[in-house]
Amino acid sequence: MEYLLFRLYGPMASWGEIAVGEMRHSEAKPSKSALIGLLAAALGITREQEDQQQALATGYRFGIKMLSAGQVMRDYHTAQAPDSVGKFRYRTRRDELVVGRARLGTVLSTREYRTDSQAVIALCATPESTWELEKLAEALRQPHFHLYLGRKSCPLSAPLNPQIIIADGFRAALDGYQPGELLCEEQAWKSDRRWLPDDEVSPYYWEGEVSDFAVADESFTPESVQQLRRHDQPISRSRWQFQPRAEYFWMNQREVG
Repeated sequence: MEYLLFRLYGPMASWGEIAVGEMRHSEAKPSKSALIGLLAAALGITREQEDQQQALATGYRFGIKMLSAGQVMRDYHTAQAPDSVGKFRYRTRRDELVVGRARLGTVLSTREYRTDSQAVIALCATPESTWELEKLAEALRQPHFHLYLGRKSCPLSAPLNPQIIIADGFRAALDGYQPGELLCEEQAWKSDRRWLPDDEVSPYYWEGEVSDFAVADESFTPESVQQLRRHDQPISRSRWQFQPRAEYFWMNQREVG
């Protein structure tokens, strides 16, 4: 099967979880909604284009290999914003501060970020897919809109370097990806050792069936897989509505001795 692979790395990332009150938590790994948003931005699809957003959400399955989840950083955030006025929409930040000046209020929140995290993403097309993988790869190379890692304040710090690989399952595709050198002269940046020391292991996450990951062998057995639930399947981008979805988790084991 063909897989499209690319790398996500930046000094800061935020993979949103369910927001309760003033807390804005971040998961350790990229959410499906964030990956769909990244692809939509690359293709030039806006949040108001619901049909195309749903085509991305249902037309592809994702797999993730975490090289590092990074460190948690919390930011006590204050922002001024006016409350809503019927169907009127503030088009710019200037409109909020000038037109809505009399309605300004202060919003307080604590936001989580992940610093120095890196992940390899793989996606494969389903029969309902709309765009060919090569089309998506080209869009990632020359994106229509600015790309970021969950929040607009979290830009990419390394090339995505999208590649199409033919592999037997998500594991073979993720392990076979060659991200290339990062834009730094230090040798530590040219190796996964910066994020993945010898005594660590790599967690994998994927959609679909257990068998979509790899053929069972001595290092991988279906009994060692966990099924997780995450509330990140987009229903409506314009209304910020999501529903739960199932994903699988497996971590490779190293021999001792």
